[in-house]
Amino acid sequence: MTAPASPPALLAPWRIGVDVGGTFTDMVLRDAAGAVRIFKSPSVPADPSEGVLGVLRLAAQQLDITLTALLRDCALFVHGSTVATNTILEKKGAKVGMLTTEGFRDSLEIRRGIRENQWDHRAPFPQVLVPRYLRLPVRGRIAADGAELAALEVEDVDAAAKVFAEEGVESVAVCLFNSFLDGAHERAVGGQLAKSWNGKWVSLSSEVMPTMGEYERGSTAVVNAYVAPKVTSYLRALDEQLRQFGLPRSLLLLQSNGGAVSVDQVATRPVMLVLSGPAAGVGALKGCAAPGEKANLISMEIGGTSCDVMVMARGDVPVTDELTIDGYHLTTPSVEIHTVGAGGGTIAWVDDAGLLHAGPQGAGARPGPAAYGLGGENPTVTDAQLVLGRLRPGPLAGGAVTLDAELARKAIETKLAKPLGLSVEDAAAGVIRLLEQNLLHAVERLSIE
Repeated sequence: MTAPASPPALLAPWRIGVDVGGTFTDMVLRDAAGAVRIFKSPSVPADPSEGVLGVLRLAAQQLDITLTALLRDCALFVHGSTVATNTILEKKGAKVGMLTTEGFRDSLEIRRGIRENQWDHRAPFPQVLVPRYLRLPVRGRIAADGAELAALEVEDVDAAAKVFAEEGVESVAVCLFNSFLDGAHERAVGGQLAKSWNGKWVSLSSEVMPTMGEYERGSTAVVNAYVAPKVTSYLRALDEQLRQFGLPRSLLLLQSNGGAVSVDQVATRPVMLVLSGPAAGVGALKGCAAPGEKANLISMEIGGTSCDVMVMARGDVPVTDELTIDGYHLTTPSVEIHTVGAGGGTIAWVDDAGLLHAGPQGAGARPGPAAYGLGGENPTVTDAQLVLGRLRPGPLAGGAVTLDAELARKAIETKLAKPLGLSVEDAAAGVIRLLEQNLLHAVERLSIE
C-alpha cells in the first residue's frame, strides 16, 4: 500500500485571509500558483488575537515552516473580525459620554418613536448605551442651510469634561444638530475636549457618518464610541504582533460594505466593522459566478453560532445605508445580510410548555457542544448530527477538537429526549428539522419576501 502523496510545496508570495468567528478562527492561504490551503483553530473569545495567532501557528506547523517564514512571504493579509459585533451583543464596550446641541439631549432615547412590530407594545427597547446623566447639552446652533445661528459656548464643553472625568467616562460621542452640513462646531468641541478632558477616544458624528437624521447619526456615533477603545486597541495590537513576527506590511480589515481598509483608516470609525466577517461573502459570490455573468446566487455561511445569508441578483449584491445591530440603529454602508442564530453550536432546549427550540443561544468555543468534552452540558446541533451519524466521532477540524458520541448522546437524552418522551434519535432529528426550518426562513427573508 503506497503512502498518500504529500501536497506540493507552496510557491511564494502567498495571500492569507483570517476570519474570527464565535467558535472557530478560520484561515485560507492561496499561493502564487493558485493552490489553496485551509486551516481551522478554536477561537479565544477573551482575546481574539490569540485565536488569530493560534491558527497561524497551526498553519505553520502543518506546512512545516516557521511562523516568521509564513508571514514574511505573505503579500496580503486580510482580516475579517466579529470583535465589533460581539462587543455590542455582549455589552462589553466602553463607558460612553455624549455631547448634544441644547434641546436634543433625549433624542437618543426617544429614537424615532416607532416600533418595528406595531402590535408588540410590551417588548422593551434595548438599553440606551449612554444614560441621561452622561448626555450633556452644549449651546450653539447650526442652521438648516449650514450657517451659524449661534456661536458654540466652549464653557459648556469644559463643564461636561469635568463631569466625564468624575464619572470615569472612557469614550465620548459628539452629535450636534445639523453637523452633517457643517462640522465646524463638532471639530471645535473635539479640540476643546482634547484640552479639558484626559481621555483619548472622541467620536464626531460629522466624521463618523455625516448624514441627515439626528437620531441615526447620533446612534451611529455612540456605537462607534462604545466599540472604539476595545476594537481599535485590539487591531493595533494584532497588527503590531504580526509585523514583529515578520509580516512585511500592515494587515487589511474587511468593512461591512465588503471593502478592505488599513488599521489606520478604520481606527477612528470602527463601527464600519460590525459586519466585517459576513461581508466577505461578496467576494465568494463573485468568485462563483462566471466571468461577465449576471448571476443570481444565494450564499449561506453557517458557522458555529450563526448563519449569514446573502443574495446576488443579476450580478450585484444589494447595499444598504441602514442596519440594526441588537436593536441599535446605524447609518453605515453595508451589504444586505440576514443573520439568524443557527449554527453548529446552536443550543437546543425545551421550554416550560414542552416545546422544542433550537437557538438563538450558542455554546461558543468554550465550553462548546457537549461532544467537545470541555464541560458543555447543553445539547447542540453538532451533538444532534453526531447522534444521527452525520458526523464521525474523533478529531474535528484537523484535530482542533475531538467529538465524543457518548457525551453528545447523554446531553440529548437528558435535556431533550426524556422531557419530550422521545427516543434520543427522534429528539436529535427534531433539532435538525428545527434548524433547517430556521435556515429556510432566513433564505426566504432575503429572496422572496
